[in-house]
Amino acid sequence: MGGEFRALPAPEGLDGLRVDMAVSKLFGISRAAAAEIIADGAVLVDAAAVQKSDRVRAGALIEATLPAPKDAPQPIAERVDGLEILYSDKDLVVVDKPVGVAAHPTLGWEGPTVVGGLQAMGIELPDAGPPERKGIVQRLDVGTSGVMVVATSIQAYSVLKQAFRERTVAKTYNALVQGLPDPLEGTIDAPIARHPSASWKFAVRSDGRSSVTHYEVIEAFREASLLEIHLETGRTHQIRVHMSATGHPCVGDPMYGSDPNLAKRLGLQRQWLHATKLGFVHPRTHSWMEVESSYPPDLAHALEVLRG
Repeated sequence: MGGEFRALPAPEGLDGLRVDMAVSKLFGISRAAAAEIIADGAVLVDAAAVQKSDRVRAGALIEATLPAPKDAPQPIAERVDGLEILYSDKDLVVVDKPVGVAAHPTLGWEGPTVVGGLQAMGIELPDAGPPERKGIVQRLDVGTSGVMVVATSIQAYSVLKQAFRERTVAKTYNALVQGLPDPLEGTIDAPIARHPSASWKFAVRSDGRSSVTHYEVIEAFREASLLEIHLETGRTHQIRVHMSATGHPCVGDPMYGSDPNLAKRLGLQRQWLHATKLGFVHPRTHSWMEVESSYPPDLAHALEVLRG
């Protein structure tokens, strides 16, 4: 098959699932591809051959030889300007991701990535998940800066992936939005799906996936408001879509309806959105930890201009 061998224990969230579904979720391949490698005998559960309809129990060791990806781009180890390590140990590394950097390689993206930047620093990432996403358990949009955790051990990958899936990770963002939200503190519970006419955008749609955003105004200006935001779910562009849907798009985000003149006055080349804090249970010590990131210069400058 010429693929890559992986072995991971089945986390609690996969307990009772069919083997094909468990392999799909655990290794990031389609269910059809999972069924195919199971039929080829390339999957073992606790060292025994299985059928795709067999059930998996939590803790069982799933071994799989994955199909070689046809088109998946591979990470290139190269230094990434501004990528800083905020915390690291043998299980994980928490980085401050600069704007203009993707979490991992994707088709159509030829810019810098967190994976490539960490590899250039000599940090070894585990063979867990798809080959191009080594250790990636969460993503931040290319245009969003801030704190992001990457697993550096297989155990941490499995535990952190599950924590994000079960929403036990505390994700805090700050966003500068146009106008003043009313009420000053609230929850936006509105499903998100791809935009019906623009595939690169997302929108609030009744047929979308459940999406929940909690916000609170922490500083108000004449034309804009600085919000603290806690995400319950982690949909692509979630904050940008939800704030736009309430009539308060992120400043510097013309894709979702912001005023380009305001962004220009504030010297912004991108949306004012920053992942300020990440809290999670450490996968090995089981103690709660929080890592924070301060505003990068462009976002800090915009606030200075507003404060006059």
